[in-house]
Amino acid sequence: MSYSNADTGSKTADPYTAKNKDEPTLDEKVKDFTTFIQKTKICLLTTRTPEGKLAARAMALAAEEGNGVDLLFHTNTESGKTDDLDAHSEVNVGFINSSGEWASISGTANIETDREKVRKYYSPSLKAWLGDLGDGKHDGGPEDPRIGIIKIKSNTIQYSANGATMVGQAFEVAKGMVTGQTANVNKLRHIEESELQQWRSKA
Repeated sequence: MSYSNADTGSKTADPYTAKNKDEPTLDEKVKDFTTFIQKTKICLLTTRTPEGKLAARAMALAAEEGNGVDLLFHTNTESGKTDDLDAHSEVNVGFINSSGEWASISGTANIETDREKVRKYYSPSLKAWLGDLGDGKHDGGPEDPRIGIIKIKSNTIQYSANGATMVGQAFEVAKGMVTGQTANVNKLRHIEESELQQWRSKA
């Protein structure tokens, strides 16, 4: 089913995307993406529940693998999101900052409980979320069996990088309102699955 109801002839019906689309080298695309998510840190992880409904929750990026394009998050293996991932492994991760820059990652998630990996990425701040149950085992430490790692292998990545200062963006928007010209305020970028595979192979 299509919702398109516009006949714009030879002109694009989505001039914003056409004007702001940016295709630098793969090296630049990946490095700008990884810099952005490392600075932003907090994101929304969207999963599908066993009943098929969408659910999102805030998560803090723990680390990256795959030469920087695959994302790792800490999790309590007893939480609802692990049930979601067991039923449906396809996820979306969304980052956004106060300047309006954003990133959307479509990927496949799996839960890893290997203790060596948990120790490698362990953070003492996890104790604040897991608590110490006082049984000498479930204490929020690196050996707590509740701690797991969600690894998301990215399938595609879309993101925007600001192409202008805040003043420049305001000027572009104001100019567009007056002239009808589409604002040129962002660099819209897309990293395809084949490019991600190529990038991982460099590691």
